[in-house]
Amino acid sequence: MTLTADEVKQRARELGADAVGIASAAVLNAHPPDPKFPQTPERISPEIQSVIAIVKRIPAGAFRTKRLECVQYMDQLVLREMDKVCMRVAQFIEEEGGAYAFPLASQETKWEFKRASYGYLSGRHVAVEAGLGTLGLEVNFLSPEFGPRCYTTAVLTTAMLEPDQKLTRQVCIGEACSRCLHSCPANAVLQWGIDKRACSQFAQEFGYSVMLGQLQKFVQAADAETQVNILKTPSAYAVWQGLLRVVGAFGDCPRCLEVCPVGDDYVQWLADEHREIPEKTPEKVAIAKQMQVDRKAGKDLPGLSPWNIRWVGEEGYVPPRKRP
Repeated sequence: MTLTADEVKQRARELGADAVGIASAAVLNAHPPDPKFPQTPERISPEIQSVIAIVKRIPAGAFRTKRLECVQYMDQLVLREMDKVCMRVAQFIEEEGGAYAFPLASQETKWEFKRASYGYLSGRHVAVEAGLGTLGLEVNFLSPEFGPRCYTTAVLTTAMLEPDQKLTRQVCIGEACSRCLHSCPANAVLQWGIDKRACSQFAQEFGYSVMLGQLQKFVQAADAETQVNILKTPSAYAVWQGLLRVVGAFGDCPRCLEVCPVGDDYVQWLADEHREIPEKTPEKVAIAKQMQVDRKAGKDLPGLSPWNIRWVGEEGYVPPRKRP
């Protein structure tokens, strides 16, 4: 039996996907996010024909809490559910479709790719190519339904499935909004880009580099008593908790996610809580205004280069009242 794209997508939704789309492996191979570090299906397996993008939303309640641990724990629950959905989709394709399939790890890092959090494939870019959204000003993936409050992953398969059309209209409001820029505690938001090193100070406060620092202190300690005291510090405990449950190890700064007005869930659950942005300063407002000026003037912007505009939306942002 040969499965159709509609049958695969229907099954993915039945299994728990909040949104699902299909991208052509050939298109992904031809358009890696960064040609210098090609995150492409063919590097994983040259037999792959289709990539099924899976999106799971993060329940909005997590973004009303005052504790980062709550957000991080919710993230982990969502990631686990994504992995289960992908595994079952892969099994469905192999059992019913006569093609082989396997899930992409929802969070994994290929260290030789820029020595940062880049995996074999970019789930964000796969989701864009599958027609599920576009990238935002801070290059988070934005879904029309859930804004940036969602996670993306994928299933790779040898089945030839009809791909979905990529969106060409920008989902992100862009420079005229700049709420992500205004709220960022690390000042890491660029014009359709992100300073990952600055972002990681808040998003990965107990990540890999902090763990190495703690290990170095332990190894270089003068005696056993000092080593024990190092292990009793709050930082050491936080690293242990990060290893145990990934709390604080990545993605636990929710500010750009909770203030973004894109998505049906924002008005319903978050607007009253996050309408005001305490981190907003005259300096940040000036940066956002200059971004608007530069874009209107047609200046060369790395984030909107002829290559990168593909994932932002070639048509730019069109307000709802002006859409056909």
